[in-house]
Amino acid sequence: MNNQSCQERFILVGFSDRPSLEQILFVFVLIFYLVTLVGNIIIILVSRLDPSLHTPMYFFLTNLSFLDLCFTTSSIPQLLFNLSGPNKTISYAGCAIQLFMFLGLGGTECVLLAVMAYDRFTAICKPLHYSVLMHPQLCWTLVSVAWGVGLLNSLVMSPVTMKLPRCGRCRVKHFLCEMPALIKIACVDTVAVESTVFILSVLIVLVPLSLILISYSYIALAVLRIKSAAGRRKAFNTCGSHLTVVSLFYGNIIYMYMQPGNNSSQDQGKFLTLFYNLVTPMLNPIIYTLRNKDVKGALKRLMFKK
Repeated sequence: MNNQSCQERFILVGFSDRPSLEQILFVFVLIFYLVTLVGNIIIILVSRLDPSLHTPMYFFLTNLSFLDLCFTTSSIPQLLFNLSGPNKTISYAGCAIQLFMFLGLGGTECVLLAVMAYDRFTAICKPLHYSVLMHPQLCWTLVSVAWGVGLLNSLVMSPVTMKLPRCGRCRVKHFLCEMPALIKIACVDTVAVESTVFILSVLIVLVPLSLILISYSYIALAVLRIKSAAGRRKAFNTCGSHLTVVSLFYGNIIYMYMQPGNNSSQDQGKFLTLFYNLVTPMLNPIIYTLRNKDVKGALKRLMFKK
């Protein structure tokens, strides 16, 4: 393949080195994807249709569910197409769009989880001032900042990554157009690009994570000062769902990018990417539903409403 062909299409190698695994993966990925769609759509509808859930917490949860829908849909349909047959190609435009969405939505989720942690901090540590502090205008501003950071991340990194010379190397050793996989097939020195990626990773991943840890440190101290067991249990249930989602999302991202760049870690990276790109968005509605009496109550009211 010449360099011109890489301006037209890429080959997503994905799991093609394991043909028997592809058939099994297709079934599981399809089921998980459908469950993800249904679960997150239900969360959005319940949060919007039930007046008792018109609070900042469920406003942010609605945004998270919508983000998860977009995040999963940006890559899973292409993966299902590649798993279903021998054709593993993706057009240059399709790859660019997939990379843009993946970077943007991933960055947005990092910041949005930090925003949700601040919301829980305000609810637990400053309950008397909660309604004043978390007013609608602030909620919209925080969500806009989260989406803006993701958009800025995409606008900076997508063009830089796509314009790298590849000298005819069009085989991407991944199931999606992920930035590290595209950088690896470049035929020029990528130190400057990798340095930029590192700086943005610190800003978009580690800074929000630090804010989340600080928020939950204050929350833990506040919970320990609550004398009644019922009060502590209520505070824990309020934050437990969000903390579980944070652990799943950040745990996989940090673990994946700390792996050495050998062949085994590349294969492991595919499954870890699949986990936080599909399994985590599928688990989010389940976690928030099972651990949250408000959501379960709203679901019952909507299901059995006369």
